[in-house]
Amino acid sequence: MIPGLPYATELPDRVGVLVLGSGLAGCAALLAAAEAGQYAVLLEKTDAIGGSTVRSAGLSAFAGTDEQTAQGIADSVELLRKDLVETGKHVGDEALVDLYCDHQLDTYRWLKEHGVRYGEVHAASGQSVPRSHPTDTTGMLVHLLKAAGRLGARLLMDTPARRLLREEGRVVGVEVDGPDGPHRIAADAVVVATGGFAQSPELLARFAPQMEHALRAGGPGCTGDGLLMAWQLGAGVVDTPYVKGTYGIFHRPHPDEDGTGILAVYKGAIAVNREGRRFVDESLPYKEIGDAALAQPGVTTWQVFDATVMAASNDEVPIYEFAGRDRAGMLLRGDTVADLEAVIGLPDGSLVATVDDYNRRIRDGDPDPLGRRALSSSVGDLLPLERPPFYAHPSGTVVLATYCGLTVDTRMRVLDVFGEPIERLYAAGEVIGGFHGAGYMTGTSIGKAGIFGRLAGREAAAEESELEW
Repeated sequence: MIPGLPYATELPDRVGVLVLGSGLAGCAALLAAAEAGQYAVLLEKTDAIGGSTVRSAGLSAFAGTDEQTAQGIADSVELLRKDLVETGKHVGDEALVDLYCDHQLDTYRWLKEHGVRYGEVHAASGQSVPRSHPTDTTGMLVHLLKAAGRLGARLLMDTPARRLLREEGRVVGVEVDGPDGPHRIAADAVVVATGGFAQSPELLARFAPQMEHALRAGGPGCTGDGLLMAWQLGAGVVDTPYVKGTYGIFHRPHPDEDGTGILAVYKGAIAVNREGRRFVDESLPYKEIGDAALAQPGVTTWQVFDATVMAASNDEVPIYEFAGRDRAGMLLRGDTVADLEAVIGLPDGSLVATVDDYNRRIRDGDPDPLGRRALSSSVGDLLPLERPPFYAHPSGTVVLATYCGLTVDTRMRVLDVFGEPIERLYAAGEVIGGFHGAGYMTGTSIGKAGIFGRLAGREAAAEESELEW
């Protein structure tokens, strides 16, 4: 239990807005509904808040912020939109992309008004300028939940929802597992913010068999409950062909692996396979790198870098916390590239030849055979790997989040398979599809959770109610 949160111990019989899931989307929806004057209650199936939000790198993609201005970063909503559409390969619902862009700055300010603070902005996957804003994810959720509690909202832990209840065509509440058996909670509106299904082998096998050899992480409660409950009512599901893994996680379970992995490739590293050869343009979105890594012999690959890249380590941003991995013994090291090659166990001369060719092309200005022209997307000049010592991070691909799911409209109403709203049912966060399309920009998972969660809470609170409290 976290001190100061608005915990409740007794299951209510009737609420205004009922929110399922305590990641950022759920917490934002709860606060927004409470700010709109509704009696709002959040149900969390596990004994801890946060879901996949607190397992993420904590980066939000915003454009035009105070932090960007302070760092001299020129960004715009137009450029943000362009990057989102292009990264999604023009597959996503552009109405949802526009919704994100239209509300991202006011949501950013709303979060800051409630105490959320952001650190140094970085560039990452899919961004043509740096716009990844790091924050303490648990701290962010605590700020929102405390603010909601001051307005009368409540939080129930260890309370899994089992079924959405519908009467006369509209959702009227949920059935939950209570201490004395099934319990019905009536609600004027329900917001599903239960996350994805990264922890469900059955749903991954059904929707993403290409992830068979990927590792699995994400929130322990992310087993697809919300998707299945809405699906039972006829909800549409979209973007399942585009489930991808995230590159850069440590190749096997390790006590110091927090689930995010590292992306030294975006600071200058190269990625090599068991043959000591590069296999991908390392500036691509890390989910595309993850796909390429899964196709390599033996699956495990290595991010190889030198002391210059190590100097770019940033303990504030988990994906750039290289020095922490070194302290934890998760990096291999050599005084020369040949030494590192031997430590990894690559074929004789393979890594040396790869690094020599990479460095020569940078020095001579020759085209990269894999198409790499920058460190991340179009940001950052390429760096030769020549300053000892040299490092390698054994890297696998992990399913952290699924980024597909329920179809929604721009009011966050869940749509059925015919595109019609399921009355009084809303959704936000990882459980929805349509936004990312076929590719993922760093920071848009946390970003859309805050933006769309807030909108879902507002819309749900506007439903007609006879509840007085």
